[in-house]
Amino acid sequence: MTRILITGAAGFVGRAVAQRFLAEGHEVAGVDCFTSYYDIALKEARVRTLEGQAGFSFHRLDIADGAAVSALFQAFRPEAVVHLAAQAGVRYSLENPRAYTQANVEGFLSILEACRAHPVRHLVYASSSSVYGANTKVPFSEKDAVERPVSLYAATKRANELMAQSYSHLFRIPASGLRFFTVYGPWGRPDMAYYKFTKAIFAGETIDIYNHGQVERDFTYVDEVVEAIHALVGRPPADVVEGDEAPGRVDPSVPHCIFNIGNHTPVPVGEFVAILERLIGKEAKKRLLPMQPGDVLKTYADVDALRRAVGFAPRTTLEEGLARFIAWYRDYHGNKLG
Repeated sequence: MTRILITGAAGFVGRAVAQRFLAEGHEVAGVDCFTSYYDIALKEARVRTLEGQAGFSFHRLDIADGAAVSALFQAFRPEAVVHLAAQAGVRYSLENPRAYTQANVEGFLSILEACRAHPVRHLVYASSSSVYGANTKVPFSEKDAVERPVSLYAATKRANELMAQSYSHLFRIPASGLRFFTVYGPWGRPDMAYYKFTKAIFAGETIDIYNHGQVERDFTYVDEVVEAIHALVGRPPADVVEGDEAPGRVDPSVPHCIFNIGNHTPVPVGEFVAILERLIGKEAKKRLLPMQPGDVLKTYADVDALRRAVGFAPRTTLEEGLARFIAWYRDYHGNKLG
Protein backbone atom coordinates (compact mmCIF):
# COMPACT_ATOMS: atom_id res chain seq x y z
CA MET A 1 0.00 0.00 0.00
CA THR A 2 1.22 3.49 -0.90
CA ARG A 3 0.24 6.85 0.59
CA ILE A 4 -0.69 9.12 -2.31
CA LEU A 5 -1.56 12.81 -2.08
CA ILE A 6 -3.80 14.00 -4.93
CA THR A 7 -4.41 17.71 -5.37
CA GLY A 8 -7.47 18.78 -7.32
CA ALA A 9 -9.29 15.68 -6.05
CA ALA A 10 -12.67 17.36 -6.56
CA GLY A 11 -11.73 17.94 -10.19
CA PHE A 12 -12.49 15.89 -13.27
CA VAL A 13 -9.20 13.99 -13.61
CA GLY A 14 -8.39 14.15 -9.89
CA ARG A 15 -11.54 12.28 -8.88
CA ALA A 16 -10.91 9.57 -11.47
CA VAL A 17 -7.27 9.13 -10.43
CA ALA A 18 -8.21 8.94 -6.73
CA GLN A 19 -10.83 6.28 -7.51
CA ARG A 20 -8.24 4.20 -9.41
CA PHE A 21 -5.77 4.15 -6.51
CA LEU A 22 -8.44 3.58 -3.86
CA ALA A 23 -9.71 0.56 -5.80
CA GLU A 24 -6.28 -1.00 -5.32
CA GLY A 25 -6.25 -0.37 -1.57
CA HIS A 26 -3.88 2.59 -1.47
CA GLU A 27 -4.25 5.35 1.09
CA VAL A 28 -5.30 8.57 -0.64
CA ALA A 29 -5.41 12.10 0.74
CA GLY A 30 -7.45 14.33 -1.56
CA VAL A 31 -7.00 18.10 -1.61
CA ASP A 32 -9.22 20.78 -3.17
CA CYS A 33 -10.43 24.30 -2.37
CA PHE A 34 -13.68 24.31 -4.42
CA THR A 35 -13.14 27.48 -6.42
CA SER A 36 -16.23 28.91 -8.10
CA TYR A 37 -14.77 28.79 -11.63
CA TYR A 38 -17.52 26.29 -12.43
CA ASP A 39 -20.40 24.60 -10.58
CA ILE A 40 -19.29 23.75 -7.04
CA ALA A 41 -22.15 21.26 -6.72
CA LEU A 42 -20.49 19.11 -9.39
CA LYS A 43 -17.20 19.19 -7.48
CA GLU A 44 -18.98 18.21 -4.27
CA ALA A 45 -20.75 15.37 -6.09
CA ARG A 46 -17.40 14.06 -7.35
CA VAL A 47 -15.99 14.02 -3.82
CA ARG A 48 -19.06 12.19 -2.54
CA THR A 49 -18.19 9.30 -4.89
CA LEU A 50 -14.91 8.93 -2.96
CA GLU A 51 -16.02 9.59 0.62
CA GLY A 52 -16.59 6.55 2.77
CA GLN A 53 -14.11 4.43 0.84
CA ALA A 54 -11.40 2.79 2.92
CA GLY A 55 -8.19 4.79 2.92
CA PHE A 56 -9.64 8.07 1.68
CA SER A 57 -9.40 11.39 3.50
CA PHE A 58 -10.33 14.79 2.14
CA HIS A 59 -8.70 18.11 2.99
CA ARG A 60 -10.23 21.40 1.93
CA LEU A 61 -7.37 23.85 1.51
CA ASP A 62 -5.84 26.26 -0.98
CA ILE A 63 -2.55 24.95 -2.34
CA ALA A 64 -1.27 28.53 -2.55
CA ASP A 65 -1.23 28.45 1.27
CA GLY A 66 2.26 27.08 1.70
CA ALA A 67 1.98 26.62 5.45
CA ALA A 68 -1.22 24.56 5.13
CA VAL A 69 0.32 22.39 2.40
CA SER A 70 3.45 21.84 4.49
CA ALA A 71 1.36 20.85 7.52
CA LEU A 72 -0.57 18.31 5.44
CA PHE A 73 2.66 16.78 4.12
CA GLN A 74 3.99 16.60 7.67
CA ALA A 75 0.86 14.82 8.91
CA PHE A 76 0.16 12.51 5.95
CA ARG A 77 3.75 11.80 4.83
CA PRO A 78 2.89 11.01 1.20
CA GLU A 79 5.11 8.63 -0.70
CA ALA A 80 3.87 9.96 -4.04
CA VAL A 81 2.11 13.17 -5.11
CA VAL A 82 -0.22 13.59 -8.09
CA HIS A 83 -0.58 17.34 -8.48
CA LEU A 84 -3.60 18.18 -10.63
CA ALA A 85 -4.98 21.28 -8.88
CA ALA A 86 -4.81 24.36 -11.11
CA GLN A 87 -6.79 27.22 -12.52
CA ALA A 88 -7.80 25.79 -15.87
CA GLY A 89 -9.13 27.32 -19.08
CA VAL A 90 -7.52 29.35 -21.81
CA ARG A 91 -10.25 31.96 -22.30
CA TYR A 92 -10.79 32.68 -18.61
CA SER A 93 -7.12 33.67 -18.34
CA LEU A 94 -7.98 36.72 -20.46
CA GLU A 95 -10.51 37.81 -17.82
CA ASN A 96 -8.89 36.88 -14.51
CA PRO A 97 -5.12 36.52 -14.96
CA ARG A 98 -4.25 36.71 -11.27
CA ALA A 99 -6.22 33.54 -10.58
CA TYR A 100 -3.66 31.75 -12.77
CA THR A 101 -0.53 33.08 -11.11
CA GLN A 102 -2.02 32.39 -7.68
CA ALA A 103 -3.11 28.80 -8.29
CA ASN A 104 -0.69 27.65 -10.97
CA VAL A 105 2.54 29.36 -9.91
CA GLU A 106 2.19 30.04 -6.18
CA GLY A 107 0.29 26.79 -5.72
CA PHE A 108 2.90 24.71 -7.53
CA LEU A 109 5.67 26.37 -5.54
CA SER A 110 3.92 25.22 -2.35
CA ILE A 111 3.93 21.64 -3.64
CA LEU A 112 7.59 21.79 -4.68
CA GLU A 113 8.65 23.25 -1.35
CA ALA A 114 6.70 20.57 0.52
CA CYS A 115 8.35 17.84 -1.60
CA ARG A 116 11.70 19.43 -0.81
CA ALA A 117 11.03 19.43 2.95
CA HIS A 118 9.32 16.01 2.97
CA PRO A 119 10.91 13.97 0.14
CA VAL A 120 8.61 11.77 -1.95
CA ARG A 121 9.34 8.91 -4.31
CA HIS A 122 7.66 10.67 -7.23
CA LEU A 123 5.92 13.95 -7.99
CA VAL A 124 3.61 13.64 -10.99
CA TYR A 125 2.14 16.98 -12.04
CA ALA A 126 -0.22 18.29 -14.71
CA SER A 127 1.07 20.46 -17.50
CA SER A 128 -0.91 21.07 -20.69
CA SER A 129 -0.74 20.74 -24.46
CA SER A 130 -1.29 24.51 -24.51
CA VAL A 131 2.45 24.96 -23.87
CA TYR A 132 3.01 24.20 -27.57
CA GLY A 133 1.35 27.54 -28.32
CA ALA A 134 2.06 28.83 -31.80
CA ASN A 135 3.97 25.72 -32.89
CA THR A 136 2.92 24.50 -36.31
CA LYS A 137 4.96 21.28 -36.63
CA VAL A 138 2.76 18.29 -35.89
CA PRO A 139 2.52 15.99 -34.11
CA PHE A 140 3.76 17.92 -31.07
CA SER A 141 6.81 16.28 -29.50
CA GLU A 142 8.23 16.79 -26.02
CA LYS A 143 11.51 17.70 -27.72
CA ASP A 144 9.93 20.67 -29.55
CA ALA A 145 10.73 24.22 -28.46
CA VAL A 146 7.86 25.61 -26.37
CA GLU A 147 8.76 29.26 -26.00
CA ARG A 148 5.76 30.84 -27.77
CA PRO A 149 2.72 30.57 -25.48
CA VAL A 150 -0.43 32.23 -26.79
CA SER A 151 -2.23 32.52 -23.44
CA LEU A 152 -1.33 33.22 -19.83
CA TYR A 153 -2.67 29.79 -18.91
CA ALA A 154 -0.11 28.23 -21.24
CA ALA A 155 2.63 30.45 -19.82
CA THR A 156 1.87 29.32 -16.26
CA LYS A 157 1.94 25.66 -17.30
CA ARG A 158 5.29 26.13 -19.01
CA ALA A 159 6.47 27.89 -15.83
CA ASN A 160 5.48 24.75 -13.90
CA GLU A 161 7.72 22.64 -16.12
CA LEU A 162 10.66 24.98 -15.61
CA MET A 163 10.07 25.15 -11.85
CA ALA A 164 9.97 21.36 -11.65
CA GLN A 165 13.16 21.13 -13.68
CA SER A 166 14.99 23.49 -11.34
CA TYR A 167 13.80 21.76 -8.16
CA SER A 168 14.58 18.37 -9.60
CA HIS A 169 18.07 19.59 -10.48
CA LEU A 170 18.74 21.27 -7.13
CA PHE A 171 17.02 18.87 -4.73
CA ARG A 172 16.85 15.63 -6.78
CA ILE A 173 13.05 15.49 -6.61
CA PRO A 174 11.91 12.74 -9.03
CA ALA A 175 9.24 14.48 -11.12
CA SER A 176 7.16 13.83 -14.24
CA GLY A 177 5.13 16.51 -16.02
CA LEU A 178 2.12 15.51 -18.11
CA ARG A 179 0.98 17.55 -21.10
CA PHE A 180 -2.73 16.70 -21.32
CA PHE A 181 -4.49 16.90 -24.69
CA THR A 182 -8.22 17.79 -24.39
CA VAL A 183 -9.36 15.25 -21.81
CA TYR A 184 -13.07 14.33 -21.91
CA GLY A 185 -15.45 11.83 -20.35
CA PRO A 186 -17.93 11.26 -17.47
CA TRP A 187 -17.75 13.72 -14.55
CA GLY A 188 -16.10 16.20 -16.94
CA ARG A 189 -15.69 19.97 -16.69
CA PRO A 190 -18.68 22.11 -17.73
CA ASP A 191 -16.38 24.80 -19.15
CA MET A 192 -15.01 22.47 -21.81
CA ALA A 193 -16.44 22.47 -25.33
CA TYR A 194 -17.77 18.91 -25.38
CA TYR A 195 -19.75 19.51 -22.18
CA LYS A 196 -21.06 22.91 -23.30
CA PHE A 197 -22.02 21.53 -26.71
CA THR A 198 -23.89 18.62 -25.14
CA LYS A 199 -25.78 20.90 -22.77
CA ALA A 200 -26.72 23.26 -25.62
CA ILE A 201 -27.88 20.49 -27.96
CA PHE A 202 -30.15 19.02 -25.30
CA ALA A 203 -31.54 22.49 -24.52
CA GLY A 204 -31.96 23.51 -28.17
CA GLU A 205 -29.52 26.41 -27.69
CA THR A 206 -26.99 27.72 -30.19
CA ILE A 207 -23.37 26.60 -29.94
CA ASP A 208 -20.41 28.72 -31.00
CA ILE A 209 -18.03 26.95 -33.37
CA TYR A 210 -14.74 28.75 -33.89
CA ASN A 211 -12.80 28.89 -37.15
CA HIS A 212 -15.92 27.47 -38.83
CA GLY A 213 -15.33 24.05 -37.27
CA GLN A 214 -11.82 23.66 -38.68
CA VAL A 215 -10.08 23.76 -35.30
CA GLU A 216 -8.67 20.28 -34.59
CA ARG A 217 -8.26 18.70 -31.17
CA ASP A 218 -6.58 15.51 -29.96
CA PHE A 219 -9.45 14.30 -27.74
CA THR A 220 -8.24 11.98 -24.95
CA TYR A 221 -10.65 9.82 -22.97
CA VAL A 222 -10.26 10.20 -19.20
CA ASP A 223 -9.69 6.49 -18.51
CA GLU A 224 -6.62 6.54 -20.78
CA VAL A 225 -5.22 9.46 -18.78
CA VAL A 226 -5.89 7.67 -15.49
CA GLU A 227 -4.11 4.53 -16.63
CA ALA A 228 -1.09 6.54 -17.77
CA ILE A 229 -0.87 8.35 -14.42
CA HIS A 230 -1.34 5.11 -12.53
CA ALA A 231 1.54 3.49 -14.43
CA LEU A 232 3.83 6.52 -14.12
CA VAL A 233 3.42 6.99 -10.36
CA GLY A 234 5.26 3.73 -9.75
CA ARG A 235 8.02 4.56 -12.24
CA PRO A 236 9.88 7.65 -10.99
CA PRO A 237 12.80 8.89 -13.07
CA ALA A 238 16.08 7.45 -11.83
CA ASP A 239 18.55 9.93 -10.33
CA VAL A 240 21.25 9.19 -12.89
CA VAL A 241 20.83 8.02 -16.47
CA GLU A 242 23.59 7.30 -18.98
CA GLY A 243 22.93 9.29 -22.14
CA ASP A 244 19.46 10.66 -22.85
CA GLU A 245 17.73 7.46 -23.90
CA ALA A 246 15.25 7.53 -21.00
CA PRO A 247 11.82 8.36 -22.49
CA GLY A 248 10.63 11.84 -21.63
CA ARG A 249 13.88 12.92 -19.97
CA VAL A 250 14.43 16.68 -20.20
CA ASP A 251 18.11 16.53 -19.18
CA PRO A 252 19.95 13.22 -18.77
CA SER A 253 21.50 14.40 -15.48
CA VAL A 254 18.19 15.42 -13.83
CA PRO A 255 15.38 13.08 -12.63
CA HIS A 256 12.64 15.02 -14.43
CA CYS A 257 10.57 13.81 -17.37
CA ILE A 258 7.85 15.38 -19.51
CA PHE A 259 5.26 13.31 -21.36
CA ASN A 260 2.44 14.03 -23.77
CA ILE A 261 -0.83 12.27 -22.90
CA GLY A 262 -3.04 12.33 -25.97
CA ASN A 263 -4.96 10.11 -28.35
CA HIS A 264 -2.57 10.75 -31.28
CA THR A 265 -5.63 11.33 -33.49
CA PRO A 266 -6.71 14.95 -34.04
CA VAL A 267 -10.36 15.46 -35.01
CA PRO A 268 -11.94 18.61 -36.51
CA VAL A 269 -14.43 20.17 -34.10
CA GLY A 270 -17.06 20.09 -36.86
CA GLU A 271 -16.75 16.30 -37.05
CA PHE A 272 -16.80 16.10 -33.25
CA VAL A 273 -20.12 17.99 -33.16
CA ALA A 274 -21.55 15.64 -35.79
CA ILE A 275 -20.76 12.65 -33.54
CA LEU A 276 -22.51 14.37 -30.63
CA GLU A 277 -25.56 15.03 -32.80
CA ARG A 278 -25.78 11.36 -33.79
CA LEU A 279 -25.41 10.11 -30.23
CA ILE A 280 -27.92 12.58 -28.78
CA GLY A 281 -30.30 12.20 -31.70
CA LYS A 282 -30.74 15.91 -32.17
CA GLU A 283 -29.22 18.47 -34.55
CA ALA A 284 -27.20 21.31 -33.06
CA LYS A 285 -27.95 24.96 -33.76
CA LYS A 286 -24.61 26.38 -34.84
CA ARG A 287 -23.06 29.84 -34.96
CA LEU A 288 -19.85 29.83 -37.00
CA LEU A 289 -17.24 32.28 -35.74
CA PRO A 290 -13.59 33.20 -36.41
CA MET A 291 -10.74 32.01 -34.19
CA GLN A 292 -10.77 33.06 -30.52
CA PRO A 293 -7.79 34.95 -29.06
CA GLY A 294 -5.51 32.51 -27.22
CA ASP A 295 -6.73 29.45 -29.12
CA VAL A 296 -4.55 27.26 -31.32
CA LEU A 297 -5.56 25.78 -34.67
CA LYS A 298 -4.55 22.17 -34.02
CA THR A 299 -3.38 19.96 -31.18
CA TYR A 300 -1.81 16.61 -32.02
CA ALA A 301 0.19 14.51 -29.55
CA ASP A 302 3.26 12.45 -30.30
CA VAL A 303 2.92 9.84 -27.53
CA ASP A 304 5.96 7.71 -28.37
CA ALA A 305 7.83 8.66 -25.18
CA LEU A 306 4.88 7.61 -22.99
CA ARG A 307 4.47 4.42 -24.99
CA ARG A 308 8.13 3.52 -24.43
CA ALA A 309 7.95 4.46 -20.74
CA VAL A 310 4.77 2.63 -19.67
CA GLY A 311 3.31 0.97 -22.77
CA PHE A 312 0.69 3.69 -23.29
CA ALA A 313 -1.70 2.74 -26.09
CA PRO A 314 -5.07 4.57 -26.16
CA ARG A 315 -7.89 2.28 -27.25
CA THR A 316 -11.10 4.26 -26.66
CA THR A 317 -12.56 5.67 -29.87
CA LEU A 318 -14.09 9.14 -29.79
CA GLU A 319 -17.56 7.71 -30.44
CA GLU A 320 -17.21 5.21 -27.58
CA GLY A 321 -15.93 7.85 -25.17
CA LEU A 322 -18.62 10.36 -26.06
CA ALA A 323 -21.32 7.69 -25.74
CA ARG A 324 -20.14 7.02 -22.17
CA PHE A 325 -20.07 10.73 -21.42
CA ILE A 326 -23.60 11.27 -22.74
CA ALA A 327 -24.89 8.29 -20.73
CA TRP A 328 -23.37 9.84 -17.58
CA TYR A 329 -24.71 13.29 -18.56
CA ARG A 330 -28.27 11.96 -18.89
CA ASP A 331 -27.98 10.23 -15.53
CA TYR A 332 -26.42 13.16 -13.68
CA HIS A 333 -28.66 15.90 -15.06
CA GLY A 334 -31.81 13.78 -15.23
CA ASN A 335 -34.99 15.86 -15.44
CA LYS A 336 -33.00 19.05 -16.10
CA LEU A 337 -32.51 17.98 -19.72
CA GLY A 338 -34.29 19.90 -22.44
